[in-house]
Amino acid sequence: MTDTDDQPTVSRNDEDHRYEVHLGDVLAGFTQFRADARGRLLFPHTEVDPAFRGRGLAQIVVAEAMADAARRGETVVPHCPVVSKYLETHDVPGLSVEWPHKPHPE
Repeated sequence: MTDTDDQPTVSRNDEDHRYEVHLGDVLAGFTQFRADARGRLLFPHTEVDPAFRGRGLAQIVVAEAMADAARRGETVVPHCPVVSKYLETHDVPGLSVEWPHKPHPE
């Protein structure tokens, strides 16, 4: 585990189609998204660098991604198991979620 006292920060990176969580200047993890033909945001994958695991960073980046999508009025389609689990256990005010019929292969 990498030692750092930096607080995690989350930002949306539209160029790389993902929300990123940083500790200081270091990219510690991300959750990817892509817009489908209907304009919904599909979330296929979330990843945290092994050096930063065990700090709850996946939850932090997904929480902020879902809150930001809600603020933007976007609809989320969770294919990633991390995103799905988060949405099953947390209420995100104002977020529109459309559950997929089939799991998305990673």
